[in-house]
Amino acid sequence: MGIKDNKQVHPLNQLGLFLGILAVVIASVSIIGYRVKLWSQLQAFEVFGWATFVSIVTFLFCIIGIFKARANGRFRGVNLGIFGILLSLPIMISSFLFLYSAKIYPPINDISTDTINPPIFWDVIDPSEYPGLEVAKIQKSGYPALKSLKLSISPKVAFVKALKIVKYKGWKIAGIDKEDGHIEAVVTSLFYGFKDEVVIRITPDSDGVIVDVRSRSRIGKIDRGTNARRIKSFLKALKSS
Repeated sequence: MGIKDNKQVHPLNQLGLFLGILAVVIASVSIIGYRVKLWSQLQAFEVFGWATFVSIVTFLFCIIGIFKARANGRFRGVNLGIFGILLSLPIMISSFLFLYSAKIYPPINDISTDTINPPIFWDVIDPSEYPGLEVAKIQKSGYPALKSLKLSISPKVAFVKALKIVKYKGWKIAGIDKEDGHIEAVVTSLFYGFKDEVVIRITPDSDGVIVDVRSRSRIGKIDRGTNARRIKSFLKALKSS
């Protein structure tokens, strides 16, 4: 009888594993539904919120189930509980980071290294202008180190390097103008497929070139630091190339 009992699975671990799978399914439905245009961004986030709730319940059930399974010698139940936790953690962590980043980054979604004379979009779907002085002030407060990059190379070399980095990063080119040192691209996020737009401007200078980058999100009012990180990453790659 003792051996038989050890093979039993604690019901909390069984339920936790089921809920963990359910949380993954709900999260997937949120993503797929948005990509196929079944619902809006807000509705997709609401569905993902349900996935987060289920993942929290999963985590709690599995933690309790693991302790009870170990106490009763039901080691098979421990494995199921651990698997349930592994299913729930990515959803919980992503939701936490999503909410946390909204609090720590400036509430803007259009970032430029030059806020006085920002690069202009020509070729994207909605080539609107930079939001203006108020956004520039918020950006300066939130990203004080973000500025134009000066390089001691020719405009032609700078353009070739910049275009190479754009292609390497997998950004979809929306338009290029070699003579004006102008590159536009669209960046698609991994899961939901959100579209961000980037414009790179290369201006001849007495000692070489000045490179400015502007990155903005097509939807939403905040970007949770995404556009600033993208600009910093691009300029770092260009500087070291």
